Amino acid sequence: MSDDIPDGTEDVVGVLTERIETHFGMGMDQLRAAVALEPTANPDATEVVTWHGLLIDSQAVLDRAEDDLLAALETQPSEVDDPTMDLAQRVNAAVTTRDGRALVVRWLLDPHAPGKKDLAAERLARLNRGVRKGPAVPTSAPHRPAVALAPASVLRAGRVVL
Repeated sequence: MSDDIPDGTEDVVGVLTERIETHFGMGMDQLRAAVALEPTANPDATEVVTWHGLLIDSQAVLDRAEDDLLAALETQPSEVDDPTMDLAQRVNAAVTTRDGRALVVRWLLDPHAPGKKDLAAERLARLNRGVRKGPAVPTSAPHRPAVALAPASVLRAGRVVL
């Protein structure tokens, strides 16, 4: 399977849904049900299900915007009016939103994505914080050598004589 996300509207959601199901070894309905039952059991699954839902929502917005634009274009003469141009801009914004969410889902599914190793280490550190009983490294007060301070009259004159 290619890493590229197809340009087709339904294909983006379909391909990513398939990847999610393969990644977690279950259908989306099962995965959503498992996450709803225990959202903290697998933070990665919870995050993917959340973003997949956002992706589905943005695809629905895009579909409606495209339908509205097509309906408006069918009634237009050769020149497009301002309200129809506004619909076209709405379609562009919906595509951008959908594609951005698709990229997030794709990133969540890629264990080698940039920043993932640092993120996993950070999560592990957060989980282990409650286990530690003391500081990570034995500490003591820092050793400070004794120094004589210059008299205030010397400091006021702007000179320090040692």
